[in-house]
Formats: sequence, structure tokens, C-alpha cells
Amino acid sequence: MPDSHGPLLWWSPVERGVIEVDGFAPSRSLRRARQRFEIRVNTAFDQVIRACADPSRPGAWIDADIMAAYTRLHELGWVHSVEAWDGDELAGGLYGVAIGGLFAGESMFHHKTDGSKAAVAGLVELLSDKYAADRVLDIQWVTSHLATLGAVAIPRDDYLRRVDRALALPLPDAFS
Repeated sequence: MPDSHGPLLWWSPVERGVIEVDGFAPSRSLRRARQRFEIRVNTAFDQVIRACADPSRPGAWIDADIMAAYTRLHELGWVHSVEAWDGDELAGGLYGVAIGGLFAGESMFHHKTDGSKAAVAGLVELLSDKYAADRVLDIQWVTSHLATLGAVAIPRDDYLRRVDRALALPLPDAFS
């Protein structure tokens, strides 16, 4: 994460936010929101990262250097966007790093109500395969918004053990 007072910062919190892929139980409102949108992968990465970087968003942290780095990682196949589309309009989305069975979400946005929620639910669907129990969907930390999507905090030691197992898994088909 860039810091205007110095070098790039790396966070390793005592508790890490995750969304459990196996056993994910979306609320009725989340199921309804998900049904309103088509989920696509990597069809509008540039639009997604630009929307996530919008400086008018509260807590905006994505600068030109971060955008350039993640765009290059996307070109190399390590970073992916998950997009919620309403017809031909990008309604919301997210991007993150996929390595084996780990998807580390970096940022999300919405242009339409529930667009980001639908993208998260769509991502869980993409990760829900025979390896779902061992996949890790890292969302960094739990906010009140992410808690409504099923996010939970787990201790760092548990997180690190789970990531170690997840890294040995194959990528989900959507990101291969």
C-alpha cells in the first residue's frame, strides 16, 4: 500500500479477513443482487482498476505506480478482474491476485447498487469447485460491508496454514 510519507507498506494483521468459499451462504438480498448481473472475468481489467483507483472514493490508495504494477501482473496472468455487468454497462467489480487456491482481493468498486456485492458472490462461485474447502478468498480485513457478504476474521497463524495449503492447489478454471 503506498504511503505518501515513505516506501510501500506491507500489512500482516493479527487477524485476517476471509470469505469462506466452502459453505458460503449468501443472504437472500445477496442472492437477488447476484441474479441481476452477468459475471465476467478479465474482460474489462483496465476499467476495473481505474474505477478502484478513483481518487474521489473514500480511502483511495491506488496510485499510478500501483496501477502500472497490477496491470503488468494482469498481463502476466497473476492478477484478474471479476466484473458484474448489467447489459453492456460495467456495474461493479474487483481485482486480485490468484496463485493456486489463493485469491487475494485487492480492491472493489460499484457504479450501480449491488454491483460490487454481485462481483464478490460471482467470485465465490468461480472458486467453488472440488477444492473449495481448501481455497482461500483473502479480503484483507473485515469491514461492516464485507461482513454482510460473509467475511470473517481468522487468526494470523490459521491464515498462514490455510494459505500454505491453498498455494499447492491448481488455479480455478476461470483464471487458468
